[in-house]
Amino acid sequence: MAARYTLLTLLFLICHPLLGAEIDPVLDTAERYMRQQTQGLPGTVSITMGRIDTTRLPTCTAHEAFSPPGMRLSGKTNVGVRCLGPAIWNVLVPLQISVIGNYVLTARPLVAGQVIQSGDLATATGDLSSLPTGVLNDPTSAIGKTMRNSLASGHPLRSDQLLAQLVIRQGQNVRVISRGPGFSASAEGKAINNAAEGQIAQIRMNTGQTVSGVAKADGSVEIAF
Repeated sequence: MAARYTLLTLLFLICHPLLGAEIDPVLDTAERYMRQQTQGLPGTVSITMGRIDTTRLPTCTAHEAFSPPGMRLSGKTNVGVRCLGPAIWNVLVPLQISVIGNYVLTARPLVAGQVIQSGDLATATGDLSSLPTGVLNDPTSAIGKTMRNSLASGHPLRSDQLLAQLVIRQGQNVRVISRGPGFSASAEGKAINNAAEGQIAQIRMNTGQTVSGVAKADGSVEIAF
């Protein structure tokens, strides 16, 4: 019976490694906060807490985490923890965030001005925190767009290296749709500038008036009131 009790105790402690050890409230507050902040990241997030000596800090009954200036959600960073009482203090907790997920890279050399096709791209899995900011996670978001500059094969593809496909070209006739609470009206005009979907297009109406609106995927321009 004693042997069985010892075995059950060991299994219980293995399944609950924090039992019997005091949880540091500063590190626990920092880690919980960062897990909340990184919930929307595309991939599997791993947080490694750094070392910090909290034994010399004044006694605290209420902790609150906060984002210090320059805090990042990947790689090496810091999260702030402040004490709300009885003493008032704050400390920065170092940590490392890795995000394992898919990213897009070039499957062959691409040249500036080239319109991207599905066969031009590939996907790989790695630590996104070690890649440049803005690397794409979904190849479909790049297909149909134009390369801003040339890239060799095997390079990660960033959003700022792409130009969106134009849906409105300077000089073309454009349908302008005005929308507001309870009404919708349309009229014709001529585009003054080029615009991709979501960009601002300027249109000279047949009346001579110039208006600005958002370029839509179907080549129309929408003005919201």
